[in-house]
Amino acid sequence: MQTIRTLKKPLFKILLGACLASALLCSLTQAEPPNARSLKGLIRIDGSSTVYPITEAVAEEFGKEYPRVRVTVGISGTGGGFKRFTIGETDISDASRPIKGKENDNAVANSIEFVEVPVAYDGLSIVVNKQNDWCDSLSVDDLKRIFLDGTSVNTWQDLRPEWPPVPIKIYAPGTDSGTFDYFKEVIAGKTGAIRSDMSVSEDDNVLVRGVSGDKGGIGFFGCAYYFENRDKLKAVAINGVLPQPDTIETGVYSPFSRPLFIYVSTKSLDRPEVAAFVEYYLQHGPALAQEVGYVKLPQDVYNIASENIKNRRTGTQFLTSNGDKVSGSLTQVYK
Repeated sequence: MQTIRTLKKPLFKILLGACLASALLCSLTQAEPPNARSLKGLIRIDGSSTVYPITEAVAEEFGKEYPRVRVTVGISGTGGGFKRFTIGETDISDASRPIKGKENDNAVANSIEFVEVPVAYDGLSIVVNKQNDWCDSLSVDDLKRIFLDGTSVNTWQDLRPEWPPVPIKIYAPGTDSGTFDYFKEVIAGKTGAIRSDMSVSEDDNVLVRGVSGDKGGIGFFGCAYYFENRDKLKAVAINGVLPQPDTIETGVYSPFSRPLFIYVSTKSLDRPEVAAFVEYYLQHGPALAQEVGYVKLPQDVYNIASENIKNRRTGTQFLTSNGDKVSGSLTQVYK
Protein backbone atom coordinates (compact mmCIF):
# COMPACT_ATOMS: atom_id res chain seq x y z
CA MET A 1 0.00 0.00 0.00
CA GLN A 2 1.29 3.40 -0.95
CA THR A 3 1.32 5.89 1.88
CA ILE A 4 -0.35 9.24 1.12
CA ARG A 5 2.36 11.82 0.54
CA THR A 6 0.68 15.05 -0.50
CA LEU A 7 -2.73 16.56 0.04
CA LYS A 8 -3.66 17.02 -3.61
CA LYS A 9 -3.04 13.45 -4.74
CA PRO A 10 -5.25 11.72 -2.16
CA LEU A 11 -7.93 14.41 -1.93
CA PHE A 12 -10.67 12.25 -3.43
CA LYS A 13 -9.80 9.54 -0.90
CA ILE A 14 -10.00 12.00 1.96
CA LEU A 15 -13.36 13.22 0.61
CA LEU A 16 -14.58 9.61 0.70
CA GLY A 17 -13.49 9.25 4.29
CA ALA A 18 -15.15 12.53 5.18
CA CYS A 19 -18.35 11.37 3.51
CA LEU A 20 -18.30 8.19 5.57
CA ALA A 21 -17.71 10.24 8.69
CA SER A 22 -20.55 12.62 7.92
CA ALA A 23 -22.84 9.72 7.09
CA LEU A 24 -21.92 8.19 10.42
CA LEU A 25 -22.71 11.47 12.15
CA CYS A 26 -26.06 11.63 10.34
CA SER A 27 -27.00 8.14 11.54
CA LEU A 28 -25.93 9.00 15.07
CA THR A 29 -27.87 12.25 15.27
CA GLN A 30 -31.05 10.57 14.03
CA ALA A 31 -31.17 8.62 17.28
CA GLU A 32 -32.64 10.00 20.48
CA PRO A 33 -29.79 11.87 22.23
CA PRO A 34 -28.74 10.22 25.50
CA ASN A 35 -29.09 11.98 28.80
CA ALA A 36 -25.62 13.38 29.43
CA ARG A 37 -25.82 12.93 33.18
CA SER A 38 -27.10 9.35 33.06
CA LEU A 39 -24.80 8.08 30.31
CA LYS A 40 -21.86 6.11 31.67
CA GLY A 41 -19.21 3.66 30.55
CA LEU A 42 -15.57 3.31 29.47
CA ILE A 43 -14.19 4.23 26.05
CA ARG A 44 -10.75 2.84 25.24
CA ILE A 45 -8.58 4.70 22.72
CA ASP A 46 -4.96 4.13 21.78
CA GLY A 47 -2.59 4.79 18.89
CA SER A 48 -0.83 7.72 17.31
CA SER A 49 0.95 10.25 19.50
CA THR A 50 0.43 12.72 16.64
CA VAL A 51 -3.36 12.41 16.78
CA TYR A 52 -3.29 12.23 20.59
CA PRO A 53 -3.56 16.02 21.21
CA ILE A 54 -6.77 16.19 19.15
CA THR A 55 -8.38 13.15 20.71
CA GLU A 56 -7.30 14.18 24.21
CA ALA A 57 -8.82 17.64 23.69
CA VAL A 58 -12.08 16.07 22.47
CA ALA A 59 -12.09 13.65 25.42
CA GLU A 60 -11.54 16.49 27.89
CA GLU A 61 -14.38 18.59 26.50
CA PHE A 62 -16.64 15.54 26.14
CA GLY A 63 -16.03 14.71 29.80
CA LYS A 64 -17.45 18.06 30.84
CA GLU A 65 -20.78 17.20 29.24
CA TYR A 66 -20.70 13.47 29.99
CA PRO A 67 -19.02 13.28 33.42
CA ARG A 68 -19.87 9.62 34.02
CA VAL A 69 -18.17 8.41 30.84
CA ARG A 70 -14.49 7.64 31.29
CA VAL A 71 -12.32 8.04 28.18
CA THR A 72 -8.75 6.68 28.25
CA VAL A 73 -6.33 7.79 25.51
CA GLY A 74 -3.02 5.99 25.04
CA ILE A 75 0.00 6.78 22.85
CA SER A 76 1.46 3.42 21.81
CA GLY A 77 1.94 4.64 18.23
CA THR A 78 -0.19 4.05 15.15
CA GLY A 79 1.11 0.50 14.68
CA GLY A 80 0.81 -0.30 18.36
CA GLY A 81 -2.70 1.10 18.40
CA PHE A 82 -3.76 -1.02 15.43
CA LYS A 83 -2.34 -4.13 17.10
CA ARG A 84 -4.76 -3.59 19.98
CA PHE A 85 -7.66 -2.32 17.84
CA THR A 86 -7.64 -5.24 15.41
CA ILE A 87 -8.05 -7.77 18.21
CA GLY A 88 -10.84 -5.85 19.90
CA GLU A 89 -8.95 -4.39 22.86
CA THR A 90 -9.87 -0.78 22.03
CA ASP A 91 -12.92 1.05 20.70
CA ILE A 92 -11.11 3.74 18.69
CA SER A 93 -7.62 3.85 17.20
CA ASP A 94 -5.78 7.11 16.51
CA ALA A 95 -3.74 6.88 13.30
CA SER A 96 -1.31 9.16 11.50
CA ARG A 97 -1.50 6.94 8.41
CA PRO A 98 -4.14 4.72 6.79
CA ILE A 99 -4.47 1.17 8.02
CA LYS A 100 -2.13 -1.29 6.29
CA GLY A 101 -3.23 -4.40 4.45
CA LYS A 102 -1.88 -6.80 7.08
CA GLU A 103 -3.55 -4.79 9.85
CA ASN A 104 -6.84 -4.86 7.97
CA ASP A 105 -6.45 -8.62 7.43
CA ASN A 106 -5.96 -9.05 11.18
CA ALA A 107 -9.13 -7.06 11.82
CA VAL A 108 -11.06 -9.27 9.40
CA ALA A 109 -9.68 -12.41 11.04
CA ASN A 110 -10.95 -11.16 14.39
CA SER A 111 -14.32 -9.95 13.04
CA ILE A 112 -13.44 -6.32 13.78
CA GLU A 113 -15.35 -3.98 11.51
CA PHE A 114 -14.57 -0.27 11.49
CA VAL A 115 -15.11 3.16 10.01
CA GLU A 116 -12.13 5.29 8.97
CA VAL A 117 -12.62 8.99 9.75
CA PRO A 118 -10.21 11.73 8.57
CA VAL A 119 -9.97 14.37 11.30
CA ALA A 120 -7.30 16.92 10.34
CA TYR A 121 -4.22 17.74 8.29
CA ASP A 122 -0.71 17.57 9.72
CA GLY A 123 2.65 18.79 8.52
CA LEU A 124 5.39 16.44 9.68
CA SER A 125 7.95 18.92 11.01
CA ILE A 126 11.75 18.64 10.93
CA VAL A 127 13.23 20.45 13.92
CA VAL A 128 16.68 21.32 15.27
CA ASN A 129 18.06 22.84 18.44
CA LYS A 130 17.52 26.57 19.02
CA GLN A 131 21.31 27.08 19.15
CA ASN A 132 21.64 25.69 15.65
CA ASP A 133 22.21 28.96 13.75
CA TRP A 134 23.64 27.37 10.60
CA CYS A 135 20.83 25.17 9.28
CA ASP A 136 17.67 26.97 8.14
CA SER A 137 16.61 24.80 5.22
CA LEU A 138 17.18 21.26 3.99
CA SER A 139 16.21 19.39 0.85
CA VAL A 140 14.78 15.88 0.75
CA ASP A 141 18.17 14.77 -0.58
CA ASP A 142 19.82 16.33 2.49
CA LEU A 143 17.46 14.37 4.72
CA LYS A 144 18.36 11.19 2.88
CA ARG A 145 22.05 11.87 3.51
CA ILE A 146 21.33 12.34 7.22
CA PHE A 147 18.82 9.56 7.85
CA LEU A 148 19.48 6.68 5.44
CA ASP A 149 21.21 3.57 6.70
CA GLY A 150 24.89 3.45 5.76
CA THR A 151 25.28 7.22 5.64
CA SER A 152 28.69 8.80 6.12
CA VAL A 153 27.13 11.97 7.56
CA ASN A 154 27.84 12.01 11.28
CA THR A 155 28.44 15.72 11.88
CA TRP A 156 26.82 18.83 10.46
CA GLN A 157 30.09 19.61 8.68
CA ASP A 158 29.77 16.29 6.84
CA LEU A 159 26.60 17.68 5.29
CA ARG A 160 28.02 21.13 4.43
CA PRO A 161 31.75 21.90 4.68
CA GLU A 162 31.01 25.44 5.89
CA TRP A 163 28.94 24.14 8.83
CA PRO A 164 30.54 23.34 12.21
CA PRO A 165 31.77 19.83 13.11
CA VAL A 166 29.00 19.38 15.68
CA PRO A 167 27.89 15.72 15.97
CA ILE A 168 24.41 15.03 14.62
CA LYS A 169 22.13 13.34 17.15
CA ILE A 170 18.81 12.08 15.82
CA TYR A 171 15.61 11.93 17.88
CA ALA A 172 12.85 10.00 16.14
CA PRO A 173 9.51 8.28 16.74
CA GLY A 174 9.65 4.54 17.31
CA THR A 175 9.00 2.01 14.57
CA ASP A 176 5.41 1.48 15.78
CA SER A 177 4.72 5.12 14.94
CA GLY A 178 2.76 6.06 11.83
CA THR A 179 4.91 9.19 11.71
CA PHE A 180 8.02 7.02 11.44
CA ASP A 181 6.36 4.93 8.70
CA TYR A 182 5.42 8.05 6.77
CA PHE A 183 8.87 9.62 7.11
CA LYS A 184 10.58 6.34 6.19
CA GLU A 185 8.57 5.93 3.00
CA VAL A 186 9.28 9.50 1.90
CA ILE A 187 13.01 9.25 2.65
CA ALA A 188 13.85 5.57 2.14
CA GLY A 189 11.03 4.35 -0.10
CA LYS A 190 9.65 0.84 0.17
CA THR A 191 13.00 -0.94 0.04
CA GLY A 192 15.42 1.40 1.84
CA ALA A 193 16.24 1.56 5.54
CA ILE A 194 16.65 4.31 8.11
CA ARG A 195 19.81 4.35 10.22
CA SER A 196 19.52 2.61 13.56
CA ASP A 197 21.71 4.85 15.75
CA MET A 198 18.83 7.10 16.77
CA SER A 199 17.24 7.96 20.09
CA VAL A 200 13.62 6.83 19.69
CA SER A 201 10.39 7.22 21.63
CA GLU A 202 6.66 6.85 20.96
CA ASP A 203 6.15 9.95 23.14
CA ASP A 204 6.78 13.08 21.07
CA ASN A 205 7.32 15.13 24.22
CA VAL A 206 10.42 13.00 24.88
CA LEU A 207 11.68 13.88 21.39
CA VAL A 208 11.06 17.58 22.04
CA ARG A 209 13.16 17.40 25.19
CA GLY A 210 15.90 15.51 23.37
CA VAL A 211 16.30 17.98 20.51
CA SER A 212 15.93 21.03 22.75
CA GLY A 213 18.69 19.75 25.02
CA ASP A 214 21.23 18.82 22.33
CA LYS A 215 22.94 21.48 20.20
CA GLY A 216 23.47 19.02 17.34
CA GLY A 217 20.03 17.46 17.67
CA ILE A 218 17.54 16.94 14.84
CA GLY A 219 14.16 15.26 15.01
CA PHE A 220 10.72 14.98 13.44
CA PHE A 221 7.11 14.77 14.60
CA GLY A 222 3.67 16.28 14.02
CA CYS A 223 3.39 20.05 13.59
CA ALA A 224 1.35 20.52 16.78
CA TYR A 225 4.35 19.54 18.88
CA TYR A 226 6.51 22.06 17.02
CA PHE A 227 3.92 24.84 17.27
CA GLU A 228 3.57 24.19 21.00
CA ASN A 229 7.35 24.33 21.51
CA ARG A 230 8.46 27.17 19.23
CA ASP A 231 10.33 28.69 22.16
CA LYS A 232 12.42 25.52 22.53
CA LEU A 233 12.84 24.35 18.93
CA LYS A 234 13.65 25.68 15.48
CA ALA A 235 11.79 24.33 12.45
CA VAL A 236 13.82 23.64 9.34
CA ALA A 237 12.30 24.60 5.99
CA ILE A 238 12.02 21.73 3.52
CA ASN A 239 12.88 22.82 0.01
CA GLY A 240 12.52 26.38 1.28
CA VAL A 241 9.03 25.93 2.78
CA LEU A 242 8.26 26.00 6.51
CA PRO A 243 5.40 24.06 8.12
CA GLN A 244 2.59 26.61 8.50
CA PRO A 245 -1.19 26.12 8.50
CA ASP A 246 -1.55 27.51 4.96
CA THR A 247 1.38 25.56 3.47
CA ILE A 248 0.12 22.37 5.10
CA GLU A 249 -3.50 22.75 3.98
CA THR A 250 -2.58 23.58 0.38
CA GLY A 251 0.07 20.88 0.08
CA VAL A 252 2.84 23.40 -0.60
CA TYR A 253 4.68 21.92 2.37
CA SER A 254 5.52 18.85 0.35
CA PRO A 255 6.13 15.97 0.75
CA PHE A 256 5.33 16.15 4.46
CA SER A 257 1.69 17.26 4.46
CA ARG A 258 -0.64 14.41 5.37
CA PRO A 259 -4.13 13.60 6.72
CA LEU A 260 -4.76 12.20 10.20
CA PHE A 261 -7.45 9.67 11.12
CA ILE A 262 -9.40 7.91 13.82
CA TYR A 263 -10.68 4.37 13.29
CA VAL A 264 -13.92 3.47 15.06
CA SER A 265 -15.09 -0.07 15.80
CA THR A 266 -18.65 -0.56 14.56
CA LYS A 267 -19.31 -3.01 17.39
CA SER A 268 -18.33 -0.34 19.88
CA LEU A 269 -20.70 2.09 18.17
CA ASP A 270 -23.58 -0.06 19.39
CA ARG A 271 -22.80 1.28 22.86
CA PRO A 272 -24.47 4.65 23.49
CA GLU A 273 -21.44 6.19 25.20
CA VAL A 274 -19.19 5.46 22.18
CA ALA A 275 -21.84 6.71 19.76
CA ALA A 276 -22.13 9.93 21.77
CA PHE A 277 -18.36 10.37 21.83
CA VAL A 278 -17.98 9.87 18.08
CA GLU A 279 -20.82 12.29 17.43
CA TYR A 280 -19.10 14.81 19.68
CA TYR A 281 -15.76 14.22 17.93
CA LEU A 282 -17.27 14.84 14.49
CA GLN A 283 -18.99 18.02 15.65
CA HIS A 284 -16.16 19.58 17.67
CA GLY A 285 -13.01 17.84 16.41
CA PRO A 286 -12.23 20.27 13.56
CA ALA A 287 -12.21 23.32 15.84
CA LEU A 288 -10.30 21.49 18.57
CA ALA A 289 -7.76 20.26 16.00
CA GLN A 290 -7.02 23.88 15.18
CA GLU A 291 -6.79 24.79 18.86
CA VAL A 292 -4.10 22.19 19.48
CA GLY A 293 -2.06 23.16 16.42
CA TYR A 294 -3.31 21.11 13.49
CA VAL A 295 -5.17 22.16 10.33
CA LYS A 296 -8.82 21.31 9.85
CA LEU A 297 -9.95 19.77 6.58
CA PRO A 298 -10.99 22.16 3.77
CA GLN A 299 -14.59 23.29 3.96
CA ASP A 300 -15.21 21.65 0.57
CA VAL A 301 -14.66 18.29 2.23
CA TYR A 302 -17.45 18.93 4.70
CA ASN A 303 -19.71 20.45 2.03
CA ILE A 304 -19.31 17.48 -0.30
CA ALA A 305 -19.76 15.07 2.60
CA SER A 306 -22.99 16.82 3.61
CA GLU A 307 -24.34 16.61 0.06
CA ASN A 308 -23.41 12.96 -0.16
CA ILE A 309 -25.37 12.14 2.97
CA LYS A 310 -28.51 13.09 1.02
CA ASN A 311 -27.58 10.72 -1.79
CA ARG A 312 -26.32 7.82 0.24
CA ARG A 313 -27.10 4.31 -0.89
CA THR A 314 -26.73 0.79 0.44
CA GLY A 315 -25.33 -2.43 -0.93
CA THR A 316 -21.61 -1.64 -1.12
CA GLN A 317 -18.81 -2.20 1.37
CA PHE A 318 -17.06 0.59 3.20
CA LEU A 319 -13.73 1.59 1.72
CA THR A 320 -10.55 2.68 3.47
CA SER A 321 -8.55 5.71 2.30
CA ASN A 322 -6.33 3.55 0.09
CA GLY A 323 -9.35 2.12 -1.72
CA ASP A 324 -9.29 -1.34 -0.13
CA LYS A 325 -12.64 -2.89 0.68
CA VAL A 326 -13.23 -3.75 4.31
CA SER A 327 -14.55 -7.25 4.90
CA GLY A 328 -17.56 -7.88 7.06
CA SER A 329 -21.14 -6.64 7.17
CA LEU A 330 -20.49 -2.97 6.49
CA THR A 331 -22.91 -2.21 3.69
CA GLN A 332 -22.82 1.48 2.86
CA VAL A 333 -20.66 3.69 0.71
CA TYR A 334 -21.39 7.32 -0.07
CA LYS A 335 -20.55 8.81 -3.47
